[in-house]
Amino acid sequence: MNILVLASTYPRSAEDTTPGFVHELSRRLVGLGHEVVVLTPHLPDSATDEVMDGVRVRRFRYGLERHETLIGQGGIVSRLRERPLRVLLVPLLLVAYAIALLRMGRGRRFDVVHAHWIIPQGLLAALLLPLLGGTPLVCTAHGGDLFALRAPAFRALRRLVTARSACVTVVSHHMRDVLTREGVPADRIRVASMGVDLQTRFVPVPGVARDPAKVIFVGRLVEKKGVRHLLDAMRLVHASHPHVRLDIVGDGPERVALEAQSARLGLADCVNFLGGKPQSALPQLYSAAAIAVVPSVVDRGGDQEGLGLVTVEAIGCGCAVVVSDLEAIRDVVTDGVNGLVTRAADATSLANAIVRLLDSPALGTQLAARARADALEKFDWQAVTGRYGQLFEQVLT
Repeated sequence: MNILVLASTYPRSAEDTTPGFVHELSRRLVGLGHEVVVLTPHLPDSATDEVMDGVRVRRFRYGLERHETLIGQGGIVSRLRERPLRVLLVPLLLVAYAIALLRMGRGRRFDVVHAHWIIPQGLLAALLLPLLGGTPLVCTAHGGDLFALRAPAFRALRRLVTARSACVTVVSHHMRDVLTREGVPADRIRVASMGVDLQTRFVPVPGVARDPAKVIFVGRLVEKKGVRHLLDAMRLVHASHPHVRLDIVGDGPERVALEAQSARLGLADCVNFLGGKPQSALPQLYSAAAIAVVPSVVDRGGDQEGLGLVTVEAIGCGCAVVVSDLEAIRDVVTDGVNGLVTRAADATSLANAIVRLLDSPALGTQLAARARADALEKFDWQAVTGRYGQLFEQVLT
């Protein structure tokens, strides 16, 4: 098949800290024999036309390079929250995307269009594809396009996009339930998560000693990741386990405030802010830690995790995981079976779970082993790519 992929964020290289799940799915579809072309906004210091791992990547311009700041770490919504004046770039981006899509569609015939994020990519495709011969549209919602855009107008736009799509996929069962409550017919929705390379990349790194007193967090430093609650929990943990260390891997608009909170709580010597790291560096960091914590919350704007693949990455590298009780994360972790689940935004609950694993390394080892076996079946890229390949074939027939 010839597949056109529409995305808003796409890595520039293997060392880019931009989330790479769209590229991973695209390159693995190429590995199955399909041709994949990606259309995505230009990023500073990126090529406008290149081939990455067999995937043709076209990056359209929507302004002068120094002004192309709407796309980056955290997605469009997060970038707008960081600097609200970036909203002035939104019309430029949409117009440029529409022109690029029309040009792409008139220059080449595609069998399927796969739009990542219902808004804006899915919306543009739903409106413009009828002008290009009615290529079937598969649209994937990842979380921010559902939870962060909650106004009635956005709900109406989501219904419009799903009505014009051959199929809509969501990355968790919770997202499916939210869409059906918005009026989207359940038979138009498939639960199909993105994946994690659990066979070659996110595996325990040989020769890296796991520190039983090391806790790790990986993620963007924004409100919905819940890091401030983790720091409050670490203060409680540190009272009884002063030898415990926390590595915080990631960057974002809350970093300065979180560093100040860490110092205020007296944790500066035991909490390390390591900044953003490329995917290639994460397995070694996970493999050196005993416990990975995913303390996600629903933020003040209603945004929350669509699934949280960082949990799967940590599981793949052999960490025992502590997560919050958000509904989407239930697709990955069942309390007491393959991890520990805590109350969201509750530092005491988080601290109790961390201490429980610190006091019982055997429990952590048992939970981690069960979690990895479950994740291989559900979230390894080989299984995920096969599901999407079958879905595209079903759409065509």
